[in-house]
Amino acid sequence: MTAHRGLTLASSVVGAVIVALDGTVLTVAQPELQRDLHASLTQVQWTSTGYLIAVASLLVFAGRLGDRHGHRRMFALGMVGFGAASAGIGFAPGIGWVIGLRVVQGVFGALLQPATLGMLRAAYPPERLAMPIALRTSAIGVAAAAGPLVGGALVTPFGWRAVFFLNVAPALLMGVLAAVVRGPEHPPAARPPLDLPGAGLLAAALVCLVYALAAVADSGRLTTPVVALLGAAVAGCLFVRHGRHATNALLPAGVLGRSAVGPALGLLVAVSAALLGTLFVSSYVLQDVLGLDPLRTALWALPAPVAMVLGAPVTAVVIRRYGPRRTAGTATALLALGVLLLSRLGQGASQVWAGTGFLLVGAGFGTVMVTATAVIVREMPVASAGVAGGLQQTALNVGPTVGVATAGTLMARTDVASGPTLTVLACVCLLGVPLALRMPGRPGVRAAAAEQSTSVPQEIAKG
Repeated sequence: MTAHRGLTLASSVVGAVIVALDGTVLTVAQPELQRDLHASLTQVQWTSTGYLIAVASLLVFAGRLGDRHGHRRMFALGMVGFGAASAGIGFAPGIGWVIGLRVVQGVFGALLQPATLGMLRAAYPPERLAMPIALRTSAIGVAAAAGPLVGGALVTPFGWRAVFFLNVAPALLMGVLAAVVRGPEHPPAARPPLDLPGAGLLAAALVCLVYALAAVADSGRLTTPVVALLGAAVAGCLFVRHGRHATNALLPAGVLGRSAVGPALGLLVAVSAALLGTLFVSSYVLQDVLGLDPLRTALWALPAPVAMVLGAPVTAVVIRRYGPRRTAGTATALLALGVLLLSRLGQGASQVWAGTGFLLVGAGFGTVMVTATAVIVREMPVASAGVAGGLQQTALNVGPTVGVATAGTLMARTDVASGPTLTVLACVCLLGVPLALRMPGRPGVRAAAAEQSTSVPQEIAKG
């Protein structure tokens, strides 16, 4: 069992790192890709938007497939497909091929991402989930920090295609290994029919939502985004109505209201929106206002991923001592404080001041991510572990899109410095505090309360 858990943890970490590294190195490669393929800026943006839409629309359904057919099997299929699509992009003759294959890559990415959490939920008991999730979060932080550096090191001598070839060998290796090695996972014998109408309605709602947010961030025009948001609202309402009446609903009506799952998902959306929006604005300020080059910009922001890497394992210990509620609430406030510190960036700002802000942002986000993810995966039953992973990944895809769209719209439509934009993002982050307070308290306190509540009727009975 220990060997299987080690392989499961390694697979989860490698899968998460490959996906995270793919996104960060691509941002460095996009200018070279545009020049080499003679593409327009809009076409280059669709290499990211197409992938994001494919992933966001399929994550929950892919998680249900894992619950039904086995998370290890979905992980293997997702990794092999992701690696094959990466190789195809590396050989793509034109921008149209790149966009199409990025959508295909997003489909396979949607298969493997919920599986990385579903496998952990199946392999570890609930009380031991925090540390594996923390190690996975630390690895994502390393990928976020290394991505721009790795991308720059590959693109400069070898061109943009090298960043896609980077994924091929590890993805194929881990995919084949996961398919060959048998784990302790046992899919349920009873397999109810898949909720295809529910999956279609949820996908339509998420596609419209992500497209609307991406359109705002890319162009700043509101006509198309408003229509898309209306479409998302209609599809979302139909999805909720369908879930209340369907026998085997993709997302049963009680899931989001189940204890702390709903608040944890909302918290992830709020803090990831604040984080990515802040990084977007800060990069603009550091380069265009302070005149830093991309490498020095990455070095100024380095405390954020370093804090994520070092703080994630500590978070697992803190959760056991203080409980998710206090841990997530304090971390959310620290993240908002870091955003407010960065709102003071401008001419004359010191690297120490910026480093402190980035440190608080990274520590706060990493702590919330570990805490909220542990709550979501732990609170959901093992039979719905894939859905839990899909919901968590969906929140972490929608949140950044909201943050970047908010930041881009505010900066494009106001002739003011970045301070007010980051202040708004800090307020978005603080919206997560009430959600954090709805998460579970200390396990010991909850157990003692439960014991006390059961002992009182016994005392009455004895009396």
